[in-house]
Amino acid sequence: MTNLDPHPDEQVCAAGPAADVELVEPRDVPLGGPRAMTVRRTLPSRARSLVGPFCFADHYGPDDVAATGGMDVPPHPHTGLQTVTWLFEGAVLHRDALGSEQVVEPGQLNLMTAGRGICHSEEATPALFPDRPVLHGVQLWTALPESARHGERAFDHVADVPTFTLDGAVVRVFMGALGGVASPARAHTPLVAAQVDLPAGARVTLPVDASFEHGVLVDTGDLRFEGHDVAPSWLAYAPPGRDVLALEAGDTPVRAVLIGGTPFTEPVLMWWNFVGRTHDEVVEARAQWQAAIAGGTDGLGRFGEVQGYDGPALPAPELPNVRLQARER
Repeated sequence: MTNLDPHPDEQVCAAGPAADVELVEPRDVPLGGPRAMTVRRTLPSRARSLVGPFCFADHYGPDDVAATGGMDVPPHPHTGLQTVTWLFEGAVLHRDALGSEQVVEPGQLNLMTAGRGICHSEEATPALFPDRPVLHGVQLWTALPESARHGERAFDHVADVPTFTLDGAVVRVFMGALGGVASPARAHTPLVAAQVDLPAGARVTLPVDASFEHGVLVDTGDLRFEGHDVAPSWLAYAPPGRDVLALEAGDTPVRAVLIGGTPFTEPVLMWWNFVGRTHDEVVEARAQWQAAIAGGTDGLGRFGEVQGYDGPALPAPELPNVRLQARER
């Protein structure tokens, strides 16, 4: 997924203060177009930029694709990150510069590693999936560490993620390890991502890595997390130090996504779809993408080209007239 804001702000990401539990309110962000599909974004935010290596979290749906047109994101670039696509309902067609063409469905993972650079498109339209009228899921990004962010691009599809049950909860682990099971998805720093389904009235105590910080993004139901009420679409954050996390459902079932990892200590500068470290890196990446969509070989060498998408690639927004730099927090 891409940020279609024509005037994107830079985000210099840092872990932020470690309160007992922080509650991050979502903000509505349109993905563009006259009938834009709106997503609810909790990362990055003023309250919190990172949870482990997770630097971006969009929550969308349930969206009636016949009314909104669904998701139709033209080829666009990424650097220095992994895109993590996880669905509750619907289907999304992913194409990328590696030649990947993969539909992802609920319970499956699409994971794209940008490395130094890649481009991809994402589609979930009524014409493409007439039998999937609802689109509902999350898109996450992880920041790649210095050891991997200049590396080769890659794509992974995991059709059957490991699952376990605990105290009535069903836990699907799509990245990292939890509860004695481990996802085969590639990761470059210690992390975890899992869908947690709780029946009404159920309470689960999840054993977790105490060196991780964790976030819980609520999809449906009213969740009580570590003694705090968390409304749907909100993100609750817990700092490192806990070896268990307590989640409790109210009168209705809860579906939530747990993310976490060791605190990411490298500087992370985000602008548009680029995750880098400095202003000059972002300027170079933007210039090379613009050259690529204009037919330049240098940009094509870095980002490649998506085959099969019917339409032009997405141009980058204009850079601000100031150097991208850290904000005071």
